[in-house]
Amino acid sequence: MLETECKRLFLSGNEALCEGALYAGCNFYAGYPITPASEIIEILSKRMPVLGRVSMQLEDEISSLAAVIGASLAGAKAMTATSGPGISLMLENLGLAVMCEIPLVIANIMRGGPSTGLPTKPAQGDVMQARYGSHGDFELVALIPNSVQESFDLIIEAFNISEMLRTPVIFLSSADVAHMRETVFIPEEKDTIPVINRRTPSRTNPDFKPFDNNAPDLVPPMPIFGAGYNTHYTGLTHDEYGFPSDDPVVHTELIKRLTNKITNKFDEITKIDTKYLEDAELIVISYGSPSRAALQAVMDARTAGLKVGYIRLIILWPFPLDILKNLTESANKLLVLELNMGQIVNQVRLLRTENVHFFPKIGGTLFTPNEILSEIRRCLKK
Repeated sequence: MLETECKRLFLSGNEALCEGALYAGCNFYAGYPITPASEIIEILSKRMPVLGRVSMQLEDEISSLAAVIGASLAGAKAMTATSGPGISLMLENLGLAVMCEIPLVIANIMRGGPSTGLPTKPAQGDVMQARYGSHGDFELVALIPNSVQESFDLIIEAFNISEMLRTPVIFLSSADVAHMRETVFIPEEKDTIPVINRRTPSRTNPDFKPFDNNAPDLVPPMPIFGAGYNTHYTGLTHDEYGFPSDDPVVHTELIKRLTNKITNKFDEITKIDTKYLEDAELIVISYGSPSRAALQAVMDARTAGLKVGYIRLIILWPFPLDILKNLTESANKLLVLELNMGQIVNQVRLLRTENVHFFPKIGGTLFTPNEILSEIRRCLKK
């Protein structure tokens, strides 16, 4: 996409997220205000009615996600946005969306926690919650931007993955990315960036199975309420027609399909940004906003003659363990940066039992390139 074919705007991350959601075709939003995500409902409550779309403020986060689930079942591309405390309230309904294979997007603008924590400060404390917050066996997809432009680009990708795989997708931003302002390029023409819509069944199949375990790519077409199919949805284990079953074979086949439909698409959906890995003795691994300071620190280190590489995780879940193993096998040491006390670093430690160094930062402040460069030097001396 050429920049000359785009509108050039100066937006915040939350504003860019809204623009991306509208571009992706989001036509239903339900949410409850919460710092640092409140701008999203404010913007969409103004923009969506003008476009003939629906934006609602509900009484809390539980009902917000319930409304999004209902809207998606009725054929809408639906989204909600919140922050850590709100995500905690949504987790039961998230499990329902996974079990019923309901495409939707949840934007989590992370802030300091636990509990009310630091409402206006950035953090990355919700990373493991985005993967394991609900109960049972399941897979989720979670993306994380490090810029305002990516807030636009990746929310579109979140909708596309959700519609393609008939699954909820988590968009993890943070207070700093949500509120910073940068130049964003948005296509002038609507169809410049591909937009994926869910597959729906034809009315010619009398034996249609809404949860068909043999569907192409393990993703059955999704019937829409009011379109002629009487589909039974339940959070209980269900057979291919949607009716409850406690048969262990039925449960096994269902759960395997729900997980495999995502893991089988791993190579297609995974995203990693890498630089300077060819001769790296130490590789810095980061994601989200810390990756900006990390890249500058890596460039400064190389200018100083240090052999340092850079890896940025863009899609956190499913975690790219095998890819990271191949990318890092020639490096002696790894350095993981996070705005938390240690979450993704525990995944990285599955790669090797030693020489994985961790540099955390909490308190609502951000890394500086000089801090990271000092840590790089310290790790190389060990």
